[in-house]
Amino acid sequence: MGELEQKFAAAFLTEGRWILYFKGLGVTLGIAVLAAILGVIFGTVLGIMKLSFREDGKKTLWNILATAYVDVIRGTPSVLQLLIMWFIVFATWNNGVAVASISFGLNSAAYVSEIVRGGILAVDVGQMEAGRSLGLSKAMTMRYIILPQALKNMVPPLGNEFITLLKETAIVGYVSLTDLTRAANQIASRTYEAFMPLIGTAVIYFVVIKILTLLLGVLERRLRESDQR
Repeated sequence: MGELEQKFAAAFLTEGRWILYFKGLGVTLGIAVLAAILGVIFGTVLGIMKLSFREDGKKTLWNILATAYVDVIRGTPSVLQLLIMWFIVFATWNNGVAVASISFGLNSAAYVSEIVRGGILAVDVGQMEAGRSLGLSKAMTMRYIILPQALKNMVPPLGNEFITLLKETAIVGYVSLTDLTRAANQIASRTYEAFMPLIGTAVIYFVVIKILTLLLGVLERRLRESDQR
């Protein structure tokens, strides 16, 4: 067996170490999915809040609060936000997955809010007027007319946001979670060889993200086809 084969075996096969990568990938995907759900829900609320104005054109309190939140989140590192959540906000918790999911979800919400805001603004303003002329309230018009149309504009950037979120979860090792990246570091410390575990982990990330990118491309094409019909 050559040297490269020996390093591969030590990094992935010896003592069933591939299981550690598999479990780490599960943690990575789990946190990313939970954070994405929270980010979309809270981000949608923030996006709508940022579009609220008074009749005289001035910002409402909701608009000011949402803008301040987005500015703070986008202006601080995600790793710092994660540490604040772990050591301060949820210091009494002993569930790293929950804390990480909340932290990344709140971080993602700031970016999703801009996607939602942009998607809504891309809808013709006449749609709101049409809904109101039919007797619908502003909230009902937003729910039943504006948001469904805006969703087509939001899907592609939301998919990209999920891909970004997936890569950002590589820092969860700071809160003692064994995700894919930390699994590679643990194996590298056992084998005293960093090349194979880290390169292998990079390949895993690449494959997962490539699959997601392809799926996102298929979804975008179908949305374009529906628009043409």
